[in-house]
Amino acid sequence: MGSANNSSTATRKARIEEMRRTERARERRNRALTIAASVVVVAGLVVGGVVLVNSQSEDKGSTASDSKSVGHFTTDKDGVKTWSEKLSQNHVATAVDYPMTPPVGGDHNQVWMNCNGDVYTKAVKNENAVHSLEHGAVWVTYNSKASEADVKALEEKVKKTPYTLMSPVEDQQDPIMLSAWGKQRTVTGASDPNLDTFFQTYVQGKQTPEPGAACTGGLSQ
Repeated sequence: MGSANNSSTATRKARIEEMRRTERARERRNRALTIAASVVVVAGLVVGGVVLVNSQSEDKGSTASDSKSVGHFTTDKDGVKTWSEKLSQNHVATAVDYPMTPPVGGDHNQVWMNCNGDVYTKAVKNENAVHSLEHGAVWVTYNSKASEADVKALEEKVKKTPYTLMSPVEDQQDPIMLSAWGKQRTVTGASDPNLDTFFQTYVQGKQTPEPGAACTGGLSQ
């Protein structure tokens, strides 16, 4: 039993280290792309800003009224809930009326919340957090019913786990909830074994629409 646990831990550490290497390489590419994009934007502004305005109009895509995903949750034998319909992935500049709390996917803002083990003590915008889920992050949320001890223990666990983020969501149904793209479950506390299982399965899991995409270089409080 001990050797099996050690093997699982070693495998998970190797997986996290590989994600970190991928993240660092992606950050270097993103910095180069950002510099190039900045030059293009400045040139566009000198010409008159017409291209930039048109691009922003196109990027808004769906509005809050027509971006709502249709579907419902089905509960698996392991207690994980799965959204029944395909979740849209459009970038929008407006608020999104998500059919679940916290949201597990759908249209979202073009900027993600940093999710490299980031802990936010204030509520974050759903539209930014959903973009993090698209990149393969797990979002740990809690409300005022969660114990202070659990919140602190969860913070420590999140800080040690790349591709995770944590924030309060007061109007969620249960004290502590875990969300990934199209997936969600409730846990009883920081010591609930289902917490580690959810991390192992859904951090950069098969459900991820954009595996390996950045979890840094986005929005931070």
